[in-house]
Amino acid sequence: MTEQQTKQHKPCILVTGAAGTLARQVIQRLQDSCNLVAVDSREPADLGDTIPSYCIDFNQRSFEDLFRRYHFDGVIHLGRIRSSQLTRLRRYNANVLGTQKLLDLSHKYGIRRVVVLSTYHVYGAMAYNPALINESTAMKSAGLSSDLVDSVELENLANIYQWRYPELNICILRPCNIVGPGVRNTMSTLLASHRSPVLAGFSPMMQFIHVDDMADAVVLAYKKPVCGVFNVAPEDWVSYQHALALSGCARVPVPSIPPVLPRVILRTLRLKRFPAYLIAFFKYPVVIDGRTFAREFNFTPRRPLKEIFRFYKDNKTPV
Repeated sequence: MTEQQTKQHKPCILVTGAAGTLARQVIQRLQDSCNLVAVDSREPADLGDTIPSYCIDFNQRSFEDLFRRYHFDGVIHLGRIRSSQLTRLRRYNANVLGTQKLLDLSHKYGIRRVVVLSTYHVYGAMAYNPALINESTAMKSAGLSSDLVDSVELENLANIYQWRYPELNICILRPCNIVGPGVRNTMSTLLASHRSPVLAGFSPMMQFIHVDDMADAVVLAYKKPVCGVFNVAPEDWVSYQHALALSGCARVPVPSIPPVLPRVILRTLRLKRFPAYLIAFFKYPVVIDGRTFAREFNFTPRRPLKEIFRFYKDNKTPV
């Protein structure tokens, strides 16, 4: 079989959010067995000459041209915009309207597998959360913070399309805090800082998953056509303040007054924006049960917590 014939027999997958570290890790794992096309709506992703990469807003007409040109077999949607990025309106346009456009095109062009990255934040942080939150627990975050409405609506969209078009085989992943080299979310910034604010009197239990393990989870989810919603998290957890200590962070206690805390965090970490809804996650534990995903996809994280925190202790530089 010639090289051209081998390439033609590989499935073609669209990977969104390609400029992010997680997407790059997923692409690295799939590039030998699949033909990949990378897209990011925020910034160009330089992936070399072998992987086509585009910077396109999903709501633009040119986005559909990619489906016509490449005849995708599957979609891995990792392009959810976090609440620390962009304005609320632009996030809604990207996360909700953009995802709706992506799913419409997936149905129109006969896609047979869709993996959607969500977040455990959709459960919401409340004092009365159960000790282990499973996938049947209601998504309460939209009623607690308007900053998370787009994340919940993104999931609702995926569920509606799964019910309406079961041939899409949609799998939704709700991971805990993704951290590790190259990850640029708020939690990673906190762990990588020399000094990190903590709420006086609060130290909720938290879960962390290494970006390498999360990339493995995404690949496993894509390769096994099982539909549904799955938490992705290790079976161990640690208190937030202990995580900071293990990461070599000096803890700066601040009063738990919502108008004050975001300003303190912004000033301490020199961030452009800190989403106010995260304050509740530094007060109340949100520990998710990842055993269903582990059983269904035979998934076991390889990177223990001590390795995660050792990285941040040894690398006190902005990530």
